[in-house]
Amino acid sequence: EGLGDLDSSVKFYKKVFQYDASSVEAIACIGTHNFYSDMPEIALRSFRRLLQMGVVNTELYNNIGLCCFYAQQYDMSLTCFERAINLANKENVADVWYNIGHIAVGIGDSNLAYQAFQMALISDNNHAEAYNNLAVLEMRKGKVEQARAYFLSAITINQELYEAHYNLAILSEGQGDLNTSFKEVRKSLEAFAEHVDSKNLLAQLRQYFTLL
Repeated sequence: EGLGDLDSSVKFYKKVFQYDASSVEAIACIGTHNFYSDMPEIALRSFRRLLQMGVVNTELYNNIGLCCFYAQQYDMSLTCFERAINLANKENVADVWYNIGHIAVGIGDSNLAYQAFQMALISDNNHAEAYNNLAVLEMRKGKVEQARAYFLSAITINQELYEAHYNLAILSEGQGDLNTSFKEVRKSLEAFAEHVDSKNLLAQLRQYFTLL
């Protein structure tokens, strides 16, 4: 797991689970693996098992909240995040608020999303993902310069955040600043070479420059 070989890690944790069905680490790893394998309902079983075993912490309720959301159990999701906030400390509260914002975007509650991302930044002013998502909300409201400032803040904090580069490229392209758009979309692909939307935008920009 420490080497990033998650597939091998899961295999070993499953063997651990066969010998010790109460291994918290094994259950948590298997649950996380199932969640990132697009099986939130199955992951939810693992995380609820941990609750039954008496494990109570921010990370667990955060994970259950995400599983409930992707399993379309929206009310339960928000309840879990409320519990996660109550248990959170200064090291992890920003991530909980960020996930609440992510859930709010998913259910179409822009006001809650905006407030949650702001709370994430109050808790951690270096939360690049929160800046990026706030910028997207500002862009939707037509506040272009505020959106640009948030995107630039996200990029300053994390140069590898391809979403911020791509979103800034889209914003710049919409404003007719094609040079900035070209530069940013290339940076997006440097960070994540397989990002389809960035590839498509880069192709469009190259075609435009060819016609000039």
